[in-house]
Amino acid sequence: MVSGEGLRLGGADRRLEELGIQLPAAPTPFGSYVEALQTGNLLFLSGMLPVVDHKPKYVGRLGKELDAEAGRDAARTAALSALAAAKERLGSLDRVTRVVRLGVFMATSGDFFDQPGVADAVSDLFRDIFGPDKTAVRLVIGVASLPLGMPIELEVIFEVADYGNS
Repeated sequence: MVSGEGLRLGGADRRLEELGIQLPAAPTPFGSYVEALQTGNLLFLSGMLPVVDHKPKYVGRLGKELDAEAGRDAARTAALSALAAAKERLGSLDRVTRVVRLGVFMATSGDFFDQPGVADAVSDLFRDIFGPDKTAVRLVIGVASLPLGMPIELEVIFEVADYGNS
């Protein structure tokens, strides 16, 4: 089992406040699907994109139209949407007991090789909020294109405590 750091009531939600992070409104689907689905003690999130007010914050490929720093900001923006979707579904991020899996898909040009550095923007944010003992396994992949021309899409699976409201 994981240590109690961040698991106690007020852990993740308190860390957001301490870090001065204001979550955006939970994202809404761009198609025929749901943003979050819980089965048992796992919460699966749909592909999280770097959107603000249901509009792309970034469009383009890393290494061509966008640099690594823009990629890191796009990844962090998508991660904040993931947290907002989880919080809306769970009621509190304090129910997250572990970040199980993080998939970071990046639209890149052929000569962009800093995918791990870009993905660290998400891993670092989740570590800061949930604690180092809840770090996820991670898959980082460069692809030719992503939905709506955006540079980043995240796949996130959280393990959650069962408080009887799944």
